[in-house]
Amino acid sequence: MKKNRNQTGKQKQKQRKQARVAVAAPERRSFLKAAPYLAGGAVVLAGGGYFGVSAVRSDLAEQDLSIIGSGEPVIVQIHDPGCAICTALQREARAALDMMDDDALPYRVASLTSTTGATFANRHSAGYATLLFFDGRGRVTQRVQGATNRDTLLTAFTAHSSTYR
Repeated sequence: MKKNRNQTGKQKQKQRKQARVAVAAPERRSFLKAAPYLAGGAVVLAGGGYFGVSAVRSDLAEQDLSIIGSGEPVIVQIHDPGCAICTALQREARAALDMMDDDALPYRVASLTSTTGATFANRHSAGYATLLFFDGRGRVTQRVQGATNRDTLLTAFTAHSSTYR
């Protein structure tokens, strides 16, 4: 735009205002085009929040280790949430437990990110990605370490459940 030295202050103000409006209009249009996607994202985040809370509640129940030694066999996983092997083992262990005929074999998690979980792991000399099998008296009868498939775990869980009842 060519400057005219004879412009008044009002004319310059009008030109600046027009330039601002020209820039702002596409931004509003872009926002309006993206609004349905943003609304959908908000719904997904809200739903994810609900499922995230459910997962935290189940994780809190799984971290209750007081059941050990109460008369029934228990499986405890030494788990680090940031560890891919731990997560894979946990997924396979839960799948194997779901395949069992009954829900009588409790599954607990000793998270290495908590003081309680780390103390528990140290007491039993167990590292991450380890499953500890406890009998009804609270004694470790077996260990499984590292990534293990669900069929192998199902066999071990079934044997443990039937032997120590």
